[in-house]
Amino acid sequence: MLMEEAKRNNPHPLFKAVAEQEGVPVETIMKGVASGRMVVPANVNHKDIDPRAIGEGLRVKINANIGTSKDFIDVDEELRKADVAVKYGADAVMDLSTGGEINKIRKTIIDHVRVPIGTVPIYQAGLEKALSPNGAVVDLTSDDLFNAIRNHALDGVDFITVHCGITKQTVKRLCENPRTTDVVSRGGSFLTAWILQNEQENPLYAEFDYLLEICKEYEMTLSLGDGMRPGGIADSTDHAQIEELMTLGELVKRSRAANVQAMVEGPGHIPVHQIEANVHLQKSLCDGAPFYVLGPLVTDIAPGYDHIVGAIGGTIAAQAGADFLCYVTPAEHLSLPTIEDVRDGVIASKIAAHAVDLIRGIDLDKDHQMDVARRDRDWDKMYALALDPEKAKERHEERLSSEDDVCSMCGELCAIKITEEYLRPKKDE
Repeated sequence: MLMEEAKRNNPHPLFKAVAEQEGVPVETIMKGVASGRMVVPANVNHKDIDPRAIGEGLRVKINANIGTSKDFIDVDEELRKADVAVKYGADAVMDLSTGGEINKIRKTIIDHVRVPIGTVPIYQAGLEKALSPNGAVVDLTSDDLFNAIRNHALDGVDFITVHCGITKQTVKRLCENPRTTDVVSRGGSFLTAWILQNEQENPLYAEFDYLLEICKEYEMTLSLGDGMRPGGIADSTDHAQIEELMTLGELVKRSRAANVQAMVEGPGHIPVHQIEANVHLQKSLCDGAPFYVLGPLVTDIAPGYDHIVGAIGGTIAAQAGADFLCYVTPAEHLSLPTIEDVRDGVIASKIAAHAVDLIRGIDLDKDHQMDVARRDRDWDKMYALALDPEKAKERHEERLSSEDDVCSMCGELCAIKITEEYLRPKKDE
C-alpha cells in the first residue's frame, strides 16, 4: 500500500516518478501521502501507468470526463476524446459510460490511456438493476454496489467516486430544507431515492469498512463524492451540502487509519464570494485532504459557455487551496460533449490551473519564455509555448499582416516594434 510505504519512509518508484514530475524531493511526496494531504492514484492492476500526485503544494491537476450515453455509443470517439484530453493537459480521465457494453468500454479505455482512470461504479450498478426485469434503481442491494466496485477495481480503475456521505440524516436534512434543484448528482440521486424508498442507511456508509478493504486490496483511491452539491446558485452552501461535508471529514479519518488514500469532492454551483470559504471549510473539516472540485460554477445562466464559468470558479477555488479541477465543457447541462468540447473544456481548466500554479511559484519560466518570444516576434516559439499551439497558429495565419513580423491587429503600429526601434539603441549606447 502506498500510504503504508510513505509512512515507512520507503521511496516507492511511483513516489520517485511523481517527485520528478513536480520538481520536488521524493521526501515531500512521501510526507504528503503519509499525512493524507496528497494522493497518488495508481491501482495495482493498471499497468504502465503514468502516475500523478494530487494535493497540497503541488501543481493544480485537471480531470476530464468522457464516456458513452444510451443515445451516443461510439467507443472510438471516446478514445479520441481521451487522447485529446491528455494531449491538452488532463492529468486524469474519468469514464462515466452509461451506454453500450460498459465493462468492455471501461477496459478499453484503461488499456488505451496511461494517466490515472476514475469511474463512478454506482452508475453501472444502478443501470444494470434498472434494466433487469421489473427492476429499478431503488432495488439495488449492498451486494450490487460492492460487486460493481470490486469489478472496477479488478479492471485497474485508479480512483472511484463513491457517495458515502449521503446518509439518512443528510436526506432528512434535505427534506426539511427543500432546494430549488434538489439533487443534481446522478449517483447522489440514486442513493437519495434508495434511502427514501427503503428507509435504510446508505450501504456505502453503513459498510464503509468493507469498502476500505476493497480499496486497500487493489490500491484504489477513494474520491468521496459530493452527492449533495448544490445544482444552482440559490442552493449554495446549504444545510444538506454542509451535513454531507462533515460526514466526509469523518470518513477521511477512517480512510487514513486504514491506509487508504482519499480525496474529497465538491462543491458545485457556488457564487464567487462563497468559494474561498467553501474551500477553507473543506480543508478544515477534512484535515487538508485533496479537494477535487467540479468548476465551481459561478453562475447558472451561461449554457454553451460553462467551460468559461467553470474556469472562473476553478481559478478562485485553486487559489484558495483546491487541488484537482474537474473540467467543465461547453456542453455542460446541454448534451454529451463532442471531441471539440473536450478540447475546449481541458484548455479552459488548464488556464485556470496554470494561473494558480504561477501564484505558487510553479512554471514561471514558461510565461517568461512567452514574453521573450512575443518581444522577438518569434511566432514559431509562441506556438510551441501556447497551451493550444494549433489554435494559436491558425488564428495568427488566417489574418496575416502586410508587415513581415507583426500581427494584423496593429501592423506597422506594433507597440513592441516601435519601442524597440527607439528604445533599444538608447539602451545600447
